[in-house]
Order: sequence, then C-alpha cells, then structure tokens
Amino acid sequence: MTIAGWITMTVVAGSMTSLLIWSTWKVLTTPHSSEHVHPPLERDTPDMHEPF
Repeated sequence: MTIAGWITMTVVAGSMTSLLIWSTWKVLTTPHSSEHVHPPLERDTPDMHEPF
C-alpha cells in the first residue's frame, strides 16, 4: 500500500474510533438522557384506523 493509502486509512480509522468513543461517552454521561429517548405514548397514525 502506498503512503497516501496508509495516511488515509489511519485518518479514517482514527476518526471512526474517536466518534465511537465520543458518542458512547455522551450517552453514558448525559444526565436524564433516558427521559428524552422515548416518544410520547399517544400517537394517532392513519394506519391505525384502517381495517385489516
């Protein structure tokens, strides 16, 4: 592999690893994050009124 290939692979692998670590850290350390994940229970969608 050429030097440009090694540089590209290193940058991409480092970026993806950093993104994974950052997003995992944000999910685990954000207070009350589980309260914002769930949608409201009352949803009125048109497909619920159609007969089978």
